[in-house]
Amino acid sequence: MPLITEKVLVGQRALITGGNSGIGAAVARAMATAGAKVAINYVSNADAARVLVNEIRVAGGDALAVEADVSREDQVQEMFQSVIQTWGSLDILVANAGIQWDAPFTEMTLDQWDKVLAVNLTGQFLCAREAVQEFLRRGVVPEVSCAAGKIICMSSVHDIVPWAGHVNYAASKGGLLMFMKSVAQEVAHQKIRVNGISPGAIRTPINRAAWETPDAEADLLKLIPYERVGDPMDIGHAAVWLASDASDYVTGTTVYVDGGMTLYPGFREGG
Repeated sequence: MPLITEKVLVGQRALITGGNSGIGAAVARAMATAGAKVAINYVSNADAARVLVNEIRVAGGDALAVEADVSREDQVQEMFQSVIQTWGSLDILVANAGIQWDAPFTEMTLDQWDKVLAVNLTGQFLCAREAVQEFLRRGVVPEVSCAAGKIICMSSVHDIVPWAGHVNYAASKGGLLMFMKSVAQEVAHQKIRVNGISPGAIRTPINRAAWETPDAEADLLKLIPYERVGDPMDIGHAAVWLASDASDYVTGTTVYVDGGMTLYPGFREGG
């Protein structure tokens, strides 16, 4: 895995929701390595957030941990106020927090549906709204970035790939795809860039059963033309690029970091 060597985010302040584990933690590490100050949001496992903050500080970066349930408007507002009061403003939001609560469709409860949509979709709305308000308040600071602000909506290949047994999750990600595009369309003229990252199979705790044994990994690789399971830092690298001025002409776009999973590999032999 190539390392990030350029400090392309120096002077910028990033908030990563769900940043204390898995993909969120990798994004936090990558952005800190690229020079950004990173605020690591968590709703549980405060110890993991504190360990990551300490790791970043020991490496010479700046980080803080901030607790909030992204599905709660009051907590989201308090989180943004805390970060902005600490660092003066915010330049990057990575709306990464998400959950799965699976069930066969006929057995799925309203609580299962509501909770997944509340975190995965409403949480993105609440966080993006606060971020846009701050970006508009501050405006473009050319010596920091070409843009007034950048939002990265962390999604999934299941924003376009149906997923039986996970209807609530897939619906939340499909909704997120159009949410991201619509917000991007609305705020682009104000120099705010909104994009998405849709990971495929990544080695994180949420999908451990799919890759932790050789047999499970072999089955999973049948869905991945590139023939490897993704590493969280694959997503970290993509996030750094989308947050940097190197991607300044990119908005309303989803980057699929999936080893080709969305290429429908079952049709590789002719279908």
